[in-house]
Amino acid sequence: MGTKRHFRVWRGDSDGGEIQDFDVEVNDGEVVLDIIHRLQATQTPDLACRWNCKAGKCGSCSMEINGMPKLGCMTRMSTFEESETVTITPLRTFPIIRDLVTDVSYNYQKARENPAFAPPAGVKPGEYRMQQVDVERSQEFRKCIECFLCQNTCHVVRDHDENKPAFSGPRNFIRAAELDMHPLDARSDRKEYAKEHQGLGYCNITKCCTEVCPEHIKITDNAIIPLKERVVDRRYDPLVRLGRKILRRDQLPAEAVSVGAPAGETPFSSARSPQTAAVGADGKLEVAELLSGHQGGPSPFGDEQAFPLPEGNISYIHPAPDPDIPPEH
Repeated sequence: MGTKRHFRVWRGDSDGGEIQDFDVEVNDGEVVLDIIHRLQATQTPDLACRWNCKAGKCGSCSMEINGMPKLGCMTRMSTFEESETVTITPLRTFPIIRDLVTDVSYNYQKARENPAFAPPAGVKPGEYRMQQVDVERSQEFRKCIECFLCQNTCHVVRDHDENKPAFSGPRNFIRAAELDMHPLDARSDRKEYAKEHQGLGYCNITKCCTEVCPEHIKITDNAIIPLKERVVDRRYDPLVRLGRKILRRDQLPAEAVSVGAPAGETPFSSARSPQTAAVGADGKLEVAELLSGHQGGPSPFGDEQAFPLPEGNISYIHPAPDPDIPPEH
């Protein structure tokens, strides 16, 4: 036997609207989308609502229920008290078309701006090979159903419409992170692109997007934060900046710089490739190699360098002893 429940639903279009009150019968096991369908069948046949699968896999029925971005088909009525009023409104971040239907074309526009997967040179489709650990690393991001709840709840565009041209949003950040982690992707500038063209710096990792994701993707922890860390390592790490100044990497010839280098070249290196130790026909190290002072290949400091360094060649200055601390005996 059903019970009468009170609902408030936003009705209107791009010119304006208002919240309207309804009393609707609710049966056991129903979800919010069932109630909307009952409203359409019994009281408001012109109520506009976008939906498709009713199984939480298409992402069509995104809406705000009591102010929280949710999927209508995955929000059970049993989670509300019988005396509680349920308020249903459209996604706040996007322009309203009519009633609960919003224009989410902004998200598709930003998705088109995201550089696509770049196949590795010399490898034909069907010949791609990946380690299982690399597959599992990005599989979480492939669960995205593009409901755009994360985009809707992100305050960067939710409260500041003027940021939309410069900000791609969490949904596109997980795509950028996935491709940046992909071992076969030939592009090497995805971190720079995310920083310069997708507005990665606007995100201040409040984790709102992770909280509303119906697929429980850890958007912030597993995608945005690692992507931010890689950007920082590349551009702002003090040791990297010092090394760039010492080695004058910014003035090296284009063919010697790893960033943006053609596929197949050694990344992050303008010198020789790493050399492995010589092995015999049986696959084992030679006896001379085992007795060598630097197994595994030539020393990066040169074969003529002797260790430990002579005292005269050491330029490290020890800090002065603290007069308040007695010397150890």
